[in-house]
Amino acid sequence: MFGSLDRYEKALELSDVNFKQVIGVKKQTFEVMIEILTLAYQAKHKRRGRHAKLSIQDMLFMALKYWRQYVTQLELSIEFQVGEATTHDVIVWVENSLAKSKKFSLLGRGALLEHPEIEIALVDVTKSPVECPKKTNVPIARVKRNVTH
Repeated sequence: MFGSLDRYEKALELSDVNFKQVIGVKKQTFEVMIEILTLAYQAKHKRRGRHAKLSIQDMLFMALKYWRQYVTQLELSIEFQVGEATTHDVIVWVENSLAKSKKFSLLGRGALLEHPEIEIALVDVTKSPVECPKKTNVPIARVKRNVTH
């Protein structure tokens, strides 16, 4: 396992093409994300608060790895040596912070329809099988509990 600094330094040593392929974003985009998250972190801890065990770079790496490779949060928690709940909280915080900045939010349907350069938009609506509980006519027996104090 890499330490925080090792992971960040090794990623920066990659070529621009390899960085984007591995991390999922360009180096310039990564740096902009770091700036946004740094400002969000400073605002979050303006007065007080316990500082995170992970660096901002590690938090961003964790979220990008989750979105890019879709590894489980348990795997990420083991790799980054934090709890699974912390992993979830970090991913949600990174997502919300980047979306709040308005630099990384997706355009709405109206903006896509009004965009002068977009003529056709394709949407993947492939139906995927989902396991659903089978419906039966058997009534569910309710058990009455005898509560004693």
